[in-house]
Amino acid sequence: MGTEKRVRIGIVGAGGIVRGRHLPNLKQVAGVELACVCNRSRESGERVAKEFGIGRVEREWRAVVEAEDVDAVLVGTWPYMHCPVSVAALEAGKHVFCQARMAMNTREAREMAAKARETGLVAGLCYPPIGLKGDYVVRELLTSGFLGQVREVRVVDTSDAYVDASKPLHWRQNLKYSGVNTLTVGMYGEVLNRWIGPARRVAAQSATFVKERIDPETAKRALVEIPDAVYAAAELECGALGSYVFSGAVPAGQEASITLIGTKGSLFYHVGTDTITVIEAGEGEWRAMPIPEGKERKWRVEADFVRAIREGTPVSPDFEEGVGYMAFTEAVVVSARTWKAVEPASLGL
Repeated sequence: MGTEKRVRIGIVGAGGIVRGRHLPNLKQVAGVELACVCNRSRESGERVAKEFGIGRVEREWRAVVEAEDVDAVLVGTWPYMHCPVSVAALEAGKHVFCQARMAMNTREAREMAAKARETGLVAGLCYPPIGLKGDYVVRELLTSGFLGQVREVRVVDTSDAYVDASKPLHWRQNLKYSGVNTLTVGMYGEVLNRWIGPARRVAAQSATFVKERIDPETAKRALVEIPDAVYAAAELECGALGSYVFSGAVPAGQEASITLIGTKGSLFYHVGTDTITVIEAGEGEWRAMPIPEGKERKWRVEADFVRAIREGTPVSPDFEEGVGYMAFTEAVVVSARTWKAVEPASLGL
């Protein structure tokens, strides 16, 4: 372990992303010890412990949070547990790294952020891979004035995830586990809040094309309460207008992208390939904007979390930033349900 200060981590929830990304990356950080794990079942917890050399398996998540040999808690459950586990961990004096889809709603997100402020402990969130590689380049173009004043933001993210009506209800479509989290709305909300700032008002509409699916927990048909597709428009605090298309009901078609249109130029970010093209006013063709190796933002969320514990460096997104993307997500959902424009900043207070 070298001379690095030991950081002992307890895991609550070890699903696919935790096993595929977080735990392997944490094991690469010198001085990190995976102390214990609690998963949905004892059996699955034992499998994870064996695979990653975790010290012990706990039957109940509170045992992880309250353990004396745990310095920080990785919350990898579905969103319905994020707030209670995170708040309890902070109250127990543990640092917290929480999965994306921060909470069930903005009220829970605000509760988590308030507890983080109160304790002063490290409270970090997993950032989305969307736009990650070119993040520094995009922000540099924005701050340098390359685009001028941003006037329009256009987001498209479609997939075939929910096209097949015979597929069972996924937990991401289950209101009791996901809350207001819908498709990839929150992921893009986090990225765009970082790049150009929050939305002032949001108006949206949604559709659920496959209205019933088999619930794997009951083996019975259940209503699908989270939409298959969402279209939204927003007025941003910077003065720009935003348009957003999110869908899991597209068999084939548009690839994910973010377009920023300014008074001096425009930027197109192809999410799937992490490539950027730009065009300046007066130019006739779009041209590639390379992402130099030295300016690539790499996936370091686990290492950055441990460094923040050891050195007091900031983490991003933190719980305060999470409130921002949860408010945007909830505003989209509430507007689609009510057919009224919603101000994200007013939610969860």
